[in-house]
Amino acid sequence: MAASASRARAGAGGAGEEYEDLLPVMGERLGVAGLLAELRAGFRLLADRERGAITPDSLRRGAAAALGVAGMAHADAAAMVREGDADGDGALSEAEFCVLMVRLSPGIMAHAEAWLADAIAADEMQLVDDAMPMDAAAADDYGGAGSRGHAAAAPDSDTAPARRSSV
Repeated sequence: MAASASRARAGAGGAGEEYEDLLPVMGERLGVAGLLAELRAGFRLLADRERGAITPDSLRRGAAAALGVAGMAHADAAAMVREGDADGDGALSEAEFCVLMVRLSPGIMAHAEAWLADAIAADEMQLVDDAMPMDAAAADDYGGAGSRGHAAAAPDSDTAPARRSSV
């Protein structure tokens, strides 16, 4: 694999520390859907369960518990949350977290347009799959096309007229 992890400088509160940007490698190995699944899992590790968002306090707790980063100052956690808080509510939603992680990855940002196109295409395919009607045989069993899962009173074989076969 030709992917190389880039070196980057840490942002808010990082005091110029270097870290290895592994998101491009993860993206190459896992694909768009896999990378997003990993980012979402990371969000759940850091989020306040009651609020469903990452707050400065939940970030401090999560960083200590899951990442072994004990002693993060509240001001540093608050600055990190502010960095990605697009709606100004003082917390990171899952979407804000994912956008922030991608935005902070120089390797991913170099190929952001292609990643975005892949993500949109995958999302559109899911919408198409969700909107597809069931096949004709299944629809017929449930009272007609488009009745998805709502079983109409199935005709009783003794009282229903026989179906004609057009062969």
